[in-house]
Amino acid sequence: MNEPERLQKVLARAGVGSRRAVETMIEAGRLKVNGQVARLGQRVDPSKDKVELDGSSVPVAVDLVHYLLHKPVGVVTTADDPEDRPTVLEVVDLERRVWPVGRLDIDTEGALILTNDGELTQALTHPSFKVEKTYLADMKGSVGNRALRLLATGVELDDGKTQPAAVRIVERVAGGTLVEITLTEGRNRQVRRMGDAVGHPVRRLVRVSIGPIGLGRLKPGSFRRLSPEEVMTLYRVTGL
Repeated sequence: MNEPERLQKVLARAGVGSRRAVETMIEAGRLKVNGQVARLGQRVDPSKDKVELDGSSVPVAVDLVHYLLHKPVGVVTTADDPEDRPTVLEVVDLERRVWPVGRLDIDTEGALILTNDGELTQALTHPSFKVEKTYLADMKGSVGNRALRLLATGVELDDGKTQPAAVRIVERVAGGTLVEITLTEGRNRQVRRMGDAVGHPVRRLVRVSIGPIGLGRLKPGSFRRLSPEEVMTLYRVTGL
């Protein structure tokens, strides 16, 4: 059983701010513990108490971890694979048990969050939360206005019409077009199927961001731990 700790210490460790800054938040009535306005000197149990800042949950459990992986091509997004293909958990090889949030198919690379945070996993994967995911697709051929319009307004697939998407041409490349696509839904191989539907098959696909979390300069096969500020941002965009 965890010993209760001062709220200021818990939130400073979670990256909310310095202990003095947290005291100022408490004095301003911005913090709540289990639905009640927090008070100076209050102690909390990070393993079970719910802490909120300005109405948004703050992840304070000390055993929660959140990582961003640049999943490489040829790796499957599962914890175990019956075909004995390499998995994302073998790529990161962490001591603490985590799981991938959502999926990227074996031929797609890019941003993938690994965590043991069940609440955040649910929010990032459930379609009702509509968390944006942005992809960079190398599409075969010269993508024109008609194809762009279809991609943006909705493409008829075998499992129904896709929802509106933000689409723009990044640049023309040899034999194809780099297209940035931002989706709020996550069907199986959706971007690739959308490309096929408009006559421009996807030659290479990279997910460059999940909500506000982008790959940046993270190289395929590399990963990093998300900062407390980044985790709080994910909590905010999902409405937790």
